[in-house]
Amino acid sequence: MVTPLNSDRLEYTGSKQPKQGDSYKGKLIYPYLPSQELVDVVNLAIYLGRPLLLKGEPGCGKTQLALAVAYELGLDFEAWYVKSTSRAKDGLYVYDTIGRLRDAQLAASGSLTIEDKQRFNDPNSYIRLGPLGRAFINPKRTVVLIDEIDKADIDFPNDLLLELDEQLIKIEEVRENGREKEIKAVNPPIVFITSNDEKDLPDAFLRRCLFYRINFPSYQQIVQIVKNRFPDIADELVDTAVSRFMELRETLYGETGKFSKNVSTSELLDWIKILKRDSLPESLKKLSGDNRLPYLEVLLKSWDAHVNYLRLSSDRE
Repeated sequence: MVTPLNSDRLEYTGSKQPKQGDSYKGKLIYPYLPSQELVDVVNLAIYLGRPLLLKGEPGCGKTQLALAVAYELGLDFEAWYVKSTSRAKDGLYVYDTIGRLRDAQLAASGSLTIEDKQRFNDPNSYIRLGPLGRAFINPKRTVVLIDEIDKADIDFPNDLLLELDEQLIKIEEVRENGREKEIKAVNPPIVFITSNDEKDLPDAFLRRCLFYRINFPSYQQIVQIVKNRFPDIADELVDTAVSRFMELRETLYGETGKFSKNVSTSELLDWIKILKRDSLPESLKKLSGDNRLPYLEVLLKSWDAHVNYLRLSSDRE
């Protein structure tokens, strides 16, 4: 059972923002503007020591939150990007069984070097820790992102229950004092888990998490996001581009709501970056309400979306 942690000095506010072009722990970081509700649930997760499961449409900011929290609190950061082939064990540790077998064969033939003998005599040297494993042994509190957990096999979340609940990793390939080697978290990590709802997660896993759904930002929030990303952008370009972008989202949702992928903030930011390449008068002309949106290739990621948008544009003309 996870007990509340002493987190008096760990409180996320969302107020500390990086400067343009900053990096943190080797990753490019951008300003992140959370709602007060999101700030509150992050602090609940920190206090309770439970993972925070984040859902929301792609591009709504789920993944960036973990890095933003690590940045503000000055913590280490580990990212575990889940794939369809990922196993839960991969994020904990990998044991080099093949390397161990190879060294055993060399030892039997007397071919090991002094360095090889040192490695062979220490089973721990064949252990390579994954993101969660590294966070467990780190004396400094670490933020861990488990990104898109729903991409993996349905058994993946349940295979993490022991590690997330008891903050303990058991290494079955190494025995100490007749028992499996155990790695107990030195400082329990702050865990963020994202899901795009591609599949349902097991109830046993959900019981151990806090949950929050990140809604798509409002018009004013998007304007603020754009201005934070592009501090030198003209207000007229922001207002016009964001207005046309929101119209596009509403159009696609109304006409093609069956599509799972609508335009997101990530596409908006790429789109504005392209628009800024042109002069302000040129960009505003291209964004005129009488024209089709420019650079659709940046915004629309499916042929159906292109067809529906072009059809509706033709109808209006």
